[in-house]
Amino acid sequence: MTIRILLVEDDERLAELTAEYLTKNDMQVTIEPRGDTAEARILAEQPDLVMLDVMLPGKDGFEVCRAVRTNYRGVILMLTARDEDFDQILGLEMGADDYIAKPVQPRVLLARIKALLRRLPTSDSPASESEKMVFGQFNISQSTRTAVLSGESIDLTTAEFDLLWLLASHAGNVLSRDDLLQELRGIGFDGLDRSIDARISRLRKKLNDDPENPTRIKTVRGKGYLFSKHDWN
Repeated sequence: MTIRILLVEDDERLAELTAEYLTKNDMQVTIEPRGDTAEARILAEQPDLVMLDVMLPGKDGFEVCRAVRTNYRGVILMLTARDEDFDQILGLEMGADDYIAKPVQPRVLLARIKALLRRLPTSDSPASESEKMVFGQFNISQSTRTAVLSGESIDLTTAEFDLLWLLASHAGNVLSRDDLLQELRGIGFDGLDRSIDARISRLRKKLNDDPENPTRIKTVRGKGYLFSKHDWN
């Protein structure tokens, strides 16, 4: 099945070059140059992936991301200015699945897109027990990419689910930022990347984990994060 991408970018030349490259790699790309009209298109068309620039006319990428996140189940890849950590973290907090700094090499962009799309749920095979985990009142299923806590479904982005599944798969063990980044994004921790921290913060809020004294996803100072096997009742 052809992958459908909506590229929200107001730089006409850049958008055309990007769309041309991705099209040559068997992806269907449409371009939207304005933020204030992108929201309706995303929700109506439900593309597999949205590439969303930060600086847009009408409405910035952060506003668009926040507005569509609840009702859009695909992947949101934010395009940020190089070295703007604030943009990157804010994008993740608004619900983006990943970010990439501009300018970016086409091959790097394609690899990142493919990595993100591999995480989308499929209905090709039935669920197995290894694709489900239960911790007290918390249930998580990889096949349906759903998480349920005390009977309530948790609304998670693609990236949040991937991080949660990875942590839960290693319940009781500490995973460093480097471990998590290597597994989720194929890059090492450079000492500055705060994307994992931002997602952990969002997960704690959604899992009703006290941010001041978390017990479900614990911070192990100087080492990383630990998903508790207990504290889910």
